[in-house]
Amino acid sequence: MSALWIAHVTVTDTDAYGRYAALAGPAIAKHGGAFIARGGRFVQLEGKERPRNVVARFPSVEAAEACYHSPEYQEALSHARGASERELVIVEITE
Repeated sequence: MSALWIAHVTVTDTDAYGRYAALAGPAIAKHGGAFIARGGRFVQLEGKERPRNVVARFPSVEAAEACYHSPEYQEALSHARGASERELVIVEITE
């Protein structure tokens, strides 16, 4: 089953986070991920508001998790650490 990678982000260093974004996109695509929402308009109904919300669809939970642990994504993530506050969850789509 397909899965969604859902990130809620507050960027604290735009230059470093820009380096993350430049590397993360290709890493996500390499693992079959495709963005369906990136930083667009949102309405916060509950919980902590984060001004940047990103959703990518993957072929499976396993593919999304493999992407996260891949050397390419970990290299990208090294730029996001210290440059953002984030939550990231992978959710299986039950279609």
